[in-house]
Amino acid sequence: MPDTSIEISYEDQDTKGRYVARIEGIDGEGELTVSKVSDVLIIADHTFVPETMRGTGAASALVNRLVGDARAKGQRIVPLCPFVRAQAQRHPEWADVIQT
Repeated sequence: MPDTSIEISYEDQDTKGRYVARIEGIDGEGELTVSKVSDVLIIADHTFVPETMRGTGAASALVNRLVGDARAKGQRIVPLCPFVRAQAQRHPEWADVIQT
């Protein structure tokens, strides 16, 4: 994985949210979208990273931020997105926030 600085931001809407990954000097942005079911339950809907960002660790950084935020807020994540689900299976230490 290249040595890149990935900036992750979160855009909040009423029932939806979006984590955005940007890397200085690289065109495009990655995203992980979520649906908010309640104050304590969110659904990870979709993760996308453009070709220009593939191999940078941006998608993993998005999921790590989601997990960290959910843990800090006492939320549970339903991983409908195949990438988030695969990452959750690789990280049993996330069991406190992943709803199976």
